[in-house]
Amino acid sequence: MFQPLSLFVGLRYIRQRQGNGFAKFISAASTIGIAIGVMVLIIVLSAMNGFEKALADKLLSIVPHAELISVNEPMNNWQRRANKLNQHPQVLATAPVIKLTGMLQRKNELKAVEIRGVDAKLETLVSDITSYITDGNWQQTLGNNQIVIGSGVAKKLNVKVGDKIQVLLPQVSQQSGRNGSQQNGLSQQFKAPKRLNVTVGAVFKFGGMIDDTLAYLPLQMAADVQGYQEGSVQGLRIKVNDVFASRETARTLAYQLDHYVYIYDWTVTEGHLFNDIQLVRTVMFIVMVLVIAVASFNIVSSLIMVVNEKKSDIAILKTMGASRPQIMTIFVMQGMNNGVIGALSGALLGAVVASNLTEIFSAIEQTLGTSFLSGDVYFVDYLPTDVITSDIYVTASVALVMSILATLYPAWQAAKVEPAQVLGQS
Repeated sequence: MFQPLSLFVGLRYIRQRQGNGFAKFISAASTIGIAIGVMVLIIVLSAMNGFEKALADKLLSIVPHAELISVNEPMNNWQRRANKLNQHPQVLATAPVIKLTGMLQRKNELKAVEIRGVDAKLETLVSDITSYITDGNWQQTLGNNQIVIGSGVAKKLNVKVGDKIQVLLPQVSQQSGRNGSQQNGLSQQFKAPKRLNVTVGAVFKFGGMIDDTLAYLPLQMAADVQGYQEGSVQGLRIKVNDVFASRETARTLAYQLDHYVYIYDWTVTEGHLFNDIQLVRTVMFIVMVLVIAVASFNIVSSLIMVVNEKKSDIAILKTMGASRPQIMTIFVMQGMNNGVIGALSGALLGAVVASNLTEIFSAIEQTLGTSFLSGDVYFVDYLPTDVITSDIYVTASVALVMSILATLYPAWQAAKVEPAQVLGQS
C-alpha cells in the first residue's frame, strides 16, 4: 500500500528502535515523565474539583448564599419584601433573620457565639441545617423557648438536649445631657448584659468552625430582645440558583428593596475557602505543566542522539530527493510517539486513580491508622474527587503540544544535514 515517504521511514524507525542504550533510556524516561506528569495533574485537578463541589454542596447548604441586612432601622413588613424578592428568577427561597452576638453560660463555662434568630419553617428553605441535627428536634425547638447549638459549643459547655443555659446579650445605653442630646465618650454607659434562660432543644454537627461558633434562637425571641415590632426583622437570607453568581444577584435584589441594606454573600464570609482552592489549583497546574515540560524536553536529547546516528541515512534520503519538510516530519513523528504514549497512558491512569481517589485515600488512612483531614477543622473529613472530562482533554493536549514543540529543534537539525559532507566522510 502506498505510504508517504516521511510516514514510511518514521514508522520504520519507531518499530526498529535502533540506537544505543543511553538514547533508549532518555527516550523511555521522557515517556514515563510525561505519563506521570499527566496522571498527577489529572488527579490534582480532580481533587480540587471535588473540594469545590463539596464547598458548593455542603458548606453552602448551611451558609446563606446572600444576606440583605438593614443598615439603621429594622426592616418592617418583611413578608411583603420577601415575596417581592422571590419573584426574581435566580431566587429559590427567602427567610427572615435577626443576627446577634453574645455569650452562652453554663455554670462557670462561657462560650462566645453568633446567634441567629430564625423562623423554623422558613429557615429550612434556605438552609439544610435539619440534615445535621444529631440530637433533638429542629421544628419543636424553635417553636418554644429553646436554643439550637453546635456540637462544639455543647462540648465546651458540657451540655446536652434538655439542659438549661443562659444567653448573655450586650446592652448599650447612652446617657442624655442637660439639653436632652446624647453625649459621646465618657458619658456613654454600658449596662449589664441581658440574660435569657433557655433550654437546649437540639444539637447539630456540621464540621469545621461552624460547630463552635453558631447558635439559633426562635425569631420572635430575638425580635423581643431587640425590641422590634411585630413583622420587623433585621434582614433577609436568600438562597439562589447559581451560587457562583450570588454577588451579582444580591446586588440586583438590594436595588429592588425600598430600604437601605448591607449586601453580603457567601464569598464575603466563606470566600477565602473558594479562593484557596482556586489558588492551589492554579499553582499545582503550573507546577505539573512544568514537570510535563521537563519530561517533554528530554525528547530533545534523545532525538539529537538519533539524528547523529542517522546522519548517513538522512544524507542518502536527501540524495534520493527527500525534501527538508519530509526529513523533519520523520523525526517529529518519533518524538510524537513518546508524547502520544505518555499522554494517553497518563490520562488513562489519572482518570482511573482520580475516579477512585476517595476510596484510595480512605484505605491509606486506615492502613496508617491516622486521619489526614479532621472534620473538626475542615468542612469535610474525606478527600473528595470530581473527574471532569475537559480537564483530561486539556491536560493530554498540553502534553502532546509540548512533546511536538520539543521535536522541532532536533528535526530542524536533521533537515540541515548536508549529504556531501556526511557521505564524503564515510
